[in-house]
Amino acid sequence: MVRLIVSADGAEQFESWRKAFADVAPDLNVCSWYHARVQPSQDDYVLVWKPEDDHFKNLTDVKAILCTGAGVDHLLRSPDFPQHVPLVRMGGEQTVGLMADYVTWAAIGLLRDARTWAQQQATHKWSYNGVARTCAETRIGVMGLGHLGSQVASHLARVGFQVSGWRRSDGQVAGIKVFSGKDRLTDFLKECDILVNLLPSTPETRGLVDSAFLRNLPRGAGFINVGRGDHVNQADLLQALDDGVIGGAVLDVVTPEPLPAESALWAHPRITITPHVASEASRTMQARYVADVIAQMGRGERPSLLCDPEKGY
Repeated sequence: MVRLIVSADGAEQFESWRKAFADVAPDLNVCSWYHARVQPSQDDYVLVWKPEDDHFKNLTDVKAILCTGAGVDHLLRSPDFPQHVPLVRMGGEQTVGLMADYVTWAAIGLLRDARTWAQQQATHKWSYNGVARTCAETRIGVMGLGHLGSQVASHLARVGFQVSGWRRSDGQVAGIKVFSGKDRLTDFLKECDILVNLLPSTPETRGLVDSAFLRNLPRGAGFINVGRGDHVNQADLLQALDDGVIGGAVLDVVTPEPLPAESALWAHPRITITPHVASEASRTMQARYVADVIAQMGRGERPSLLCDPEKGY
């Protein structure tokens, strides 16, 4: 019987994982990383999120490592991570659907200036701030057209936005205007009334969103970050909001996480913060995806979200 060892979310959450796998893959032998007698072997799969540093030495000989997140940069940055072991990122239809819904909610909120409504309600203030612009009149750009980004862009187009996208390498997405390569990034930004960041965290993308970057957007543009917190120079973002360079921001990812109580991001009137929840699929759907990946690999097939350590995603 195939064995899956669960490290994700700590010992206290193992029972919830066990029940989820029992529902979707009852033939899978699921055990806890934290059980004293469990020793990973070359035939085992391991499910992780943020392993303790001393866990990596026991991951060197397993068949594959599966991550409960779509981003795996936190794993690859560890000098002890076994880069020869296949690493698979989280996916599945619900993960994609949740991200598309979140970005749509955030974009329409920026479009209609919903942040102002929330502030007015909190102070019992009735004041008109109508915005006479529709999705069809709004240009939205998705930066990062990978597994999630390409499907988010297609969803936004179906909603009615004018959608473009940027990617590092050449490639097309049906119905989306695509800009490719570093030399087209500025051209892409100039066409974004709202910018969605869905890039992976790599040495090239960390710190990318700074004051110079933001000045390429149309004045007053909105910014949605569902990529990684380390993409953004947070001081520069705050200054851009204060100066009117950016009209509003929705941040699902920040640095560090959890965001410290003293961070200026919390109190800024033009920022909406959510606690890294944009595409957190249910336990059942995550378990089903993991079971499907294990079955794929058992048949000798390559999972679509197999990580390339050299690229970082």
